[in-house]
Amino acid sequence: MAAGGYRTIRIEKRGEVDWLTLNRPDALNSISLEMVGELNDYFGKLYHDGSVRVVVMRGAGRAFCAGLDIKEFSGGRPDDIPFGGGFGFQGYLADVYVKMRRCPQPIIAAVHGAASGGGFAFALASDVRLAAESARMNAAFIKLGLSACDMGVSYFLPRAVGSSIAAELMLTGRFINAQRALATGLVSDVVPEDQLEATAEALALEMLAASPKGLRMTKEGLSLSIDAP
Repeated sequence: MAAGGYRTIRIEKRGEVDWLTLNRPDALNSISLEMVGELNDYFGKLYHDGSVRVVVMRGAGRAFCAGLDIKEFSGGRPDDIPFGGGFGFQGYLADVYVKMRRCPQPIIAAVHGAASGGGFAFALASDVRLAAESARMNAAFIKLGLSACDMGVSYFLPRAVGSSIAAELMLTGRFINAQRALATGLVSDVVPEDQLEATAEALALEMLAASPKGLRMTKEGLSLSIDAP
């Protein structure tokens, strides 16, 4: 069953699991202003939604997410938008990653093809990352003359792979392929692309075997413990 009434993302409800598909396949699911608004709306509503216990995030077509839609923002980012905590578009997009971490539902990222820049950050902000053999991820920001610390990457990436590999990927913008991502702990599993959905579904069903409160508190407790002194 589809839900949400969104245009750039698609929400399919399979029982207590929401399948969130980034749905701009002709643009490799690149991030548009409209997509940012819809993701903010979706993840913002999850906190008090007990009917959703797990979210699977994926991309339509050939890629997970190619990052910011450069064509849409070729004239500059709309930093005069009246939201984003005073940081304009930068803060508006960053809010998506904050809401992904604050929502109590575990998020499984099912990554295939490119996950670049902000798309890489979507994967990093998820709780579990599964990769198809085609997956290629990079912190593309530095390739555009920006800081590779954008959108939480400097927070998430070293916690996943350690400081040396994080520095290598962030300072160069080079891609990490699926097998190296598995070897470094960036992803939990690598499977053929035609098995990615089934693998994500099986993992989500295992999570549903836990009690609702136990599942939510485990995500919260794990997040707090990673940063505990």
